[in-house]
Amino acid sequence: MTRLDDTVFAKASGAGQAAVAVLRLSGPASGEVVRSLAGGLPPPRVASLRRLRDPTSREVLDEALVLWFPAPRSYTGEDAAELHLHGGTAVFAGVAAALAALGCRPADPGEFTRRAFLHGKLDLTQAEAIADLIAAETAPQRRQALRQAEGALSRLYGDWTARATRLLAHQEAAIEFEMDDLPTDLGNRARDGAATLRAEILRHLDDNRRGERLREGLSVAILGAPNAGKSSLLNALVGRDAAIVSPHPGTTRDIVEGRIELDGVPLVVADTAGLRQTGDEIEQEGVRRARARAEAADLVVAVFPADAPPDAETRRLVAADPGALLVASKCDLAAPAAMLDGRPLLPTSAVTGLGLAKLRAALAVAAQERAGLTETPLLTRARHRAALGEAAERLKEATDAALPELAAEALRGAVLALGRLTGRVGVEDVLDLVFADFCIGK
Repeated sequence: MTRLDDTVFAKASGAGQAAVAVLRLSGPASGEVVRSLAGGLPPPRVASLRRLRDPTSREVLDEALVLWFPAPRSYTGEDAAELHLHGGTAVFAGVAAALAALGCRPADPGEFTRRAFLHGKLDLTQAEAIADLIAAETAPQRRQALRQAEGALSRLYGDWTARATRLLAHQEAAIEFEMDDLPTDLGNRARDGAATLRAEILRHLDDNRRGERLREGLSVAILGAPNAGKSSLLNALVGRDAAIVSPHPGTTRDIVEGRIELDGVPLVVADTAGLRQTGDEIEQEGVRRARARAEAADLVVAVFPADAPPDAETRRLVAADPGALLVASKCDLAAPAAMLDGRPLLPTSAVTGLGLAKLRAALAVAAQERAGLTETPLLTRARHRAALGEAAERLKEATDAALPELAAEALRGAVLALGRLTGRVGVEDVLDLVFADFCIGK
């Protein structure tokens, strides 16, 4: 018997001031629900104008476009429908109440995509890409999410999973069917294949976190002594008063962030506490956090005020970071030096705007270098990096194993790690390959 509460509904676009509110249904009772509301099912994938009526009072709730998507040709792989309503709040509320009266329930967050995954319409990397696409703020983020949603990572990881599964199948066959006249070098072939696959995975991991940086935004830390002009520079870059500006040293004691976009790459710019020795415990913690932020940042902007000698602490920190941008601030108060420790200083003034365009251009170049799109699918999440790192380690174990049983166990671990990327792997895959490749027992 069909359970109505297995059918869920959710708003796909806004009600209220919106001209149209789209309400989506998915589940085994979707067709029954549409019949009750609209008096019948429209032809599949054809927009039909229908009167929607309350299932109890038969009051007309709206004249709406109704689309019907029978399984499996729908987003979720289930029977599904869309109701394109007039966008008034009362209309939407009335139809939602009617759906609830028919036994449907509101979908949980992400449930439509979860159902699509469970019905084999998406794998985990594609489901993650849908979330990334919704959250995309820039064109490069959108492009990266679309490529992943279209299966760029799925195909790559699926190929690796299939290859690792075949290696495991061959290693298992060499152990279990030793007397069945199989090739004698199966074990060696499996080891060679594991080494080749591991090398490909390591090349993929060695990407300087480009995909993750593009998805999350590059981290930029502004460093400098107290009163160097860091807070004013942050405010000038983000175009608002994100940080408090004061002539008193030690005003900034915690991390203050602002987001900007340069050439399509999002940046999270952080103002930090002034670097100095201090007896104030709270300020000491701020300085500690500033140093930690500098170590973790993708890019450091070191600020040296033109009206004061360059401080030793900031110079020491950026000496070990050849990619840091050196900025001379407060150039409306004094003439800056052109170089510092053999590196160019970019003159700026948050008051007059001097040098800000050049600083943004320099940040944009650095951002593109660190997060530019490539034709090769890029890692986008720490989850991917962890699973691939584990797979590479297990493949190394398989290559170095002294016994075929140990090699098989290591290969099994690699297959499981790779399978976690897409959410699809099973013992049956290994068995199918063993019998298909060697026709065992025919």
